[in-house]
Amino acid sequence: MTTSRSRLIEGAVVREETSRKARLLDKAFAMAFKGLVYAQIWEDPVADMEAMQITPDSRIITIASGGCNALSYLTANPAHITVIDLNTAHIALNNLKHEAVRRLDYADLRRFIAEADRPENLALYRDQLAPHLDEATRRYWEGRDLVGRRRIGAFTRGVYRHGLLGGFIGTAHLVAKIYKIDLNEILEADTLEDQRRVFDERIAPVFERPMIRWLTKHPASLFGLGIPPAQYDALAGGHRMADVLRGRLEKLACHFPVNDNYFAWQAFSRGYGKGVEAPLPPYLQKANLPQVRERLARLDLRHANFTHVLAAADAASYDRYVLLDAQDWMTDAQLTELWGEITRTAKPGARVLFRTAAEPTLLPGRVPQHILEHWDYRTEESNTATLADRSSIYGGVHLYVLKG
Repeated sequence: MTTSRSRLIEGAVVREETSRKARLLDKAFAMAFKGLVYAQIWEDPVADMEAMQITPDSRIITIASGGCNALSYLTANPAHITVIDLNTAHIALNNLKHEAVRRLDYADLRRFIAEADRPENLALYRDQLAPHLDEATRRYWEGRDLVGRRRIGAFTRGVYRHGLLGGFIGTAHLVAKIYKIDLNEILEADTLEDQRRVFDERIAPVFERPMIRWLTKHPASLFGLGIPPAQYDALAGGHRMADVLRGRLEKLACHFPVNDNYFAWQAFSRGYGKGVEAPLPPYLQKANLPQVRERLARLDLRHANFTHVLAAADAASYDRYVLLDAQDWMTDAQLTELWGEITRTAKPGARVLFRTAAEPTLLPGRVPQHILEHWDYRTEESNTATLADRSSIYGGVHLYVLKG
């Protein structure tokens, strides 16, 4: 399994046609990506569902990542969701979340998944979840991390502090502490004006510090965001990376009320808020649990390559595709193969949603025109989705709709 996993990830990340230095960076990222990257997905499912216009007939295929969005899409009542990931840690996390949704009452589900930092969670895992997990998932969670702790213990210490992204956010908090900044100040703001004041006065100046400018010049510094070397230049877009990151953090901190943005809580407090009114992903909201649980069997979770799953599918078998930011990793040949399969498997009116580190869509000039001519790029809807995405870390959210 380890060899298979390595090949899947390296095949998606390592650009063989580039320089030796670039290949080494790609391989370093691929190595980091083999473990848990995202305990929570960092794309806004509410913005997704608005753009996708999910119907009871919709058959969705999406990348899993932390699993939150596929579960949240169930609130829109699609017919089926195929959920795919290259990373076995993400597959194990998705399986665990599915069983928690299926078997725990709301109080226990909130304690286990939303708070994810209580000693009682070990007993919940042992007594109510583990007996129903497949062998590979149990082996992952009961196995040990790099410092010898059982991985399931992360749910007693704050699972959102773990993984590549959790470590990156933790490092950001450490840097803020060095500069005597309390990032929780944003979450205590009562209005958007207060959020703006805290950001401008306390946080924004840090990005002018020489150490921050130097650190962010190096592609490896962003591995913790799940950004591979191939994405670094696109994200920078010719600007200083420190300025780009400041702009993305400004949107997160200032453009949405913190009482309605769980991404801000994850960034500034390293977890979800614990108050009764704290914002949560749709699948973790109490009112949505009955329908999410009832529709859970509509999820089909697979450890596989997205393009390979499409290649094995029948023609006209899907009508909603969610690619996250995976295309930023791809070569022109990989993009062409992917979009050839998307076009073959797409039903009339199919919608494809994806994100990019840079602002523009990356497809023109890279995917042959004879493929793209089947698709209509929805500029206005794409701009609306970009503005609505509370995660705020992407340059653009893009929507393509099959013509005819």
